[in-house]
Amino acid sequence: MAARIHALVALDADVESHEIQAMLPDGGGIEVVGIINGLDESWRTLQETATDLLIVACAGYSDRALYFIDSAVKQQPDRPVVVLTMGSPNGFVRRVFESGADDILTLPEPPERIAFALEKAVARRRGAAVASGIALAPMICVLGPKGGTGKTLVSTNLSVALALSGHRPVLVDLDLQFGDVGLALGLRPDKTIYDLARSGGSLDEDKLDAYLVRHPSGLRVLLAPTRPDQASAVTVDFLRDVFTTLRSMSDYVIVDTPPGFTPEVIAAIDASSDVCIVGMLDSLSLKNTKLGLETLELMGYDQSRISLVLNRADTRVGITHEDVDAIIGRSPQVMVPSDRQIPISVNEGTPIVIHEERSEAARAFQKLATQYTDKKDAVLTTASEIETKPKSKSKSKSKAKANNAGGKPRRFARRS
Repeated sequence: MAARIHALVALDADVESHEIQAMLPDGGGIEVVGIINGLDESWRTLQETATDLLIVACAGYSDRALYFIDSAVKQQPDRPVVVLTMGSPNGFVRRVFESGADDILTLPEPPERIAFALEKAVARRRGAAVASGIALAPMICVLGPKGGTGKTLVSTNLSVALALSGHRPVLVDLDLQFGDVGLALGLRPDKTIYDLARSGGSLDEDKLDAYLVRHPSGLRVLLAPTRPDQASAVTVDFLRDVFTTLRSMSDYVIVDTPPGFTPEVIAAIDASSDVCIVGMLDSLSLKNTKLGLETLELMGYDQSRISLVLNRADTRVGITHEDVDAIIGRSPQVMVPSDRQIPISVNEGTPIVIHEERSEAARAFQKLATQYTDKKDAVLTTASEIETKPKSKSKSKSKAKANNAGGKPRRFARRS
């Protein structure tokens, strides 16, 4: 697959780390970022970082492993879970899938067979149809560590550009205290995420769709609360359920976030498939953008899934684009020029991709939308190839000790 898959391995009791390490794929598209002894320690690690894939290894039937899998799936429903078992799977397979795991393998298996199972599980979650027929849409989390960089401008214009190109996006205003998405789109806040949180009962597609506000472009929007004191009604656990449901009922989910790494923002990052960081051409914004990128790296977020948008990129303030590359350490994928029509379009509640669709600013947002649609098409193609790839012949299922691959397993780097 194009992007590296970051996998965390959780070991149940009576499982030797060197045996599991010897069977795991070395290189290719899978990168094992940590092998953690003990499910309690593994659970603490899961709270601290986002990983693309969770591998659970157990000696045989294990109620502790089943409970761990169930909790991990509820914590992050879009993260695939693959179970490796050393003993007989009789009576265990059904319970594993009921707990939410994507696949189970009985060891020993050759590394290429394990790699195939891992890649297949991730490919299904990233866009290929799963057994239930539900596809998880890409979720793009728009970040800006410093306020006033243009996150809402980027979120709204990206979302509308996707809608105008024939897709079915949903935009979530996660600035729960001072969200401006409704104002920027000219929408009345008749229904908000606060009303949804207070509605009670289970959450399904039909119920969630009833709380989405329609934009003339075809975009659907989940608006922020109308008052700051209503923000506390929206919990992190509730947001995880919302994100998962939205990804099953749309083509793209775009999340407009408040400044900083609040618990709600971290939950959105954990649930996302992509991050879009918005910066501006000034020293304070660039400094905070660099800190934001470093924070995502500490969280274990795949750097290849992070896009950088530079807003007001042609402003003459004594900082060149070469300076941006030197300060941040990477070049922006999209540069949005200054345009006096942008504030006018915001005040009128009409995104620039509609207000002045042939302007350079509109073309920048259309380019950003195209990058995500092209990426999704590439993922779907790769997933289809993996789905139809012939399976390797399995080796004997008899109990055998794996050879020690040498060296200590890599431990996960914790955030300080």
